[in-house]
Amino acid sequence: MAAHVEVQHVCRRFAHNSATVEVLQDITFAIAKGEFVCLLGPSGCGKSTLVNLIAGLDQPSSGAIRIDGRLVERPGTDRLVVFQEAALFPWLTVLGNVEFGLKMAGVPSAERRERALQFIKLVHLSKFTHAYPFQLSGGMKQRVAIARVLAMHPAILLMDEPFGALDAQTRGLLQDELLELWRQMQITIVFVTHNVREATGLADRVLEMTARPGRIKHVYAVGLPRPRLATDPHLVALQRRILSSLGEEVAKVSTEEYGETVPLPSDLAPVPVDRTLGMHI
Repeated sequence: MAAHVEVQHVCRRFAHNSATVEVLQDITFAIAKGEFVCLLGPSGCGKSTLVNLIAGLDQPSSGAIRIDGRLVERPGTDRLVVFQEAALFPWLTVLGNVEFGLKMAGVPSAERRERALQFIKLVHLSKFTHAYPFQLSGGMKQRVAIARVLAMHPAILLMDEPFGALDAQTRGLLQDELLELWRQMQITIVFVTHNVREATGLADRVLEMTARPGRIKHVYAVGLPRPRLATDPHLVALQRRILSSLGEEVAKVSTEEYGETVPLPSDLAPVPVDRTLGMHI
């Protein structure tokens, strides 16, 4: 069952070298039950910090986060995170890794095995049930990490650049699989990315954040049916709008860090309308 997320006037400050660094400033937004939202912003804007706050792994300096009206004060199995690194236990098989969270939650042996096998099948790894992490590719490891989290039946799936280290082909396959899992399970997803194409290809809404201190600069409703064509002129136009605004924030970061403006990375650039990079985002 999906959950509703409310982030209300959240600020997060850290002490650093006898000074206070404000990472997040007055963040306010809501996410509907079952909605797929992407957080997009320049490096250091607080995207990961915000995910940790929603997960209950950290606490805001001020403001509040509520899940279905309940204040987030600690981690909970209703909110689970998939990180960029799969962080699998190397001494456990795929089955053992997916079962691990269920075992820690006290789920009986037969039930947890049945549930683990169900989610291993959902991420198309049934042939690798008894394989160890060193025998898997990067994309397969991330599938195991996703299965391990989904087997816990969370209401909210938090994903912190889960496909950032993968090649473009594997990333595209996992994006499609993630959308299918989201459709089947009807959960709420908060997905962090630096990639504009990924954000607009996946999300119902894209929340753009400013350079540090991170604030919500714009909210973009994608409003296009899935699957989304990479060459759809409406999608490309939206990407260009986002890039124009995001470029201002990236320029602030690069000027502060390097003293000069650094061009946007190529993976942030929109797909030209006359160019085809496969069927779907």
